[in-house]
Amino acid sequence: MRITDASYGSNEDGLIWGYRFVPGQPAQPISTDAVAAFLARPEDGADTGANPGFLWLHFSLSNVGAERYLHRALDLPDAFFDSLRSEVGSTRLELDDGALIAVIHDVLFDSSFDASEVGTTSLCIGPRLLVSARLRPLRSVDQLRAAVRSGQIFRSPVELLAHLLRDQASVLGDILRKSTVQVDRIEDRLLANRIADDRKQLGALRRSLVRLQRLMAPEPTALFRLLNRPPDWIDRDDIQDLQQAAEEFSTAIGDSAALVERIKLIQEELAALVNEQTGRTLFVLTVVTVLALPINLIAGLFGMNVGGVPLSDNPHGFWSVVVGLFVLTAVLAYAAFGRRRD
Repeated sequence: MRITDASYGSNEDGLIWGYRFVPGQPAQPISTDAVAAFLARPEDGADTGANPGFLWLHFSLSNVGAERYLHRALDLPDAFFDSLRSEVGSTRLELDDGALIAVIHDVLFDSSFDASEVGTTSLCIGPRLLVSARLRPLRSVDQLRAAVRSGQIFRSPVELLAHLLRDQASVLGDILRKSTVQVDRIEDRLLANRIADDRKQLGALRRSLVRLQRLMAPEPTALFRLLNRPPDWIDRDDIQDLQQAAEEFSTAIGDSAALVERIKLIQEELAALVNEQTGRTLFVLTVVTVLALPINLIAGLFGMNVGGVPLSDNPHGFWSVVVGLFVLTAVLAYAAFGRRRD
């Protein structure tokens, strides 16, 4: 069953799921009761003559028992616990006490993607342990779990991290594809001079993409900086996986920036179209006002109750004035609209 609730499946220690990875074999579920025994074994498997593998433990921070268990049972750096209480900000990836601390962002699992629907996952990666904790379910983490449950084999925690980063890039790419379809439709309506509510939709889409880009853009840079001086326990194959993940993520970020720039250009085109329509409307109103000016002026003059009003004694005076005003208005209208068509 897919995770759709923040506390789904977590036990009294806040563990949503735990897996033990043995080289060359699919992952097997593990409970918090067996974690201490696993970590107490030698790293090289000297007691059994076999590589004991590593663990992935995923916790729900909505369970108050999660942080208590992490403090009590696992020897994790203080920087990891600090990241659990940090608000949504930019991505971080740093070394602390020989462990790799990461704070990554993604859209929520059940989100239709809005600027406010972004969550955070904190990770602590070591040679034998990957600990992840989140408040609400995220798409990329769920995709990684689906890969583990399907039997995909992972050789190290760093390979899990690389797969998670590629899943992030995949989620971002899916968002970009859906956003591109919306932008294409808006652009088609723009070419047909139908703007309606497109400006509001474009503005919301651009804000969402810019916020997601701001949160995720530092991630490839942090990865490349880490790969320049990796910890001793990260082997060459893991470094190559991280490099590939960073390149894929950089491509997705670049596509996002290109789409944001395209939206910006469409917004400018929409603004120009609206300004053109506004100018056309103002021109028509101005011309109508000018055409009505002679009529209002003559009506005001002939409406004075004073002596000497011209044509007052002429039996054809009214129609003479009407014909004169009609001819004058026609000449002014031709001068205005005829020159504009030219």
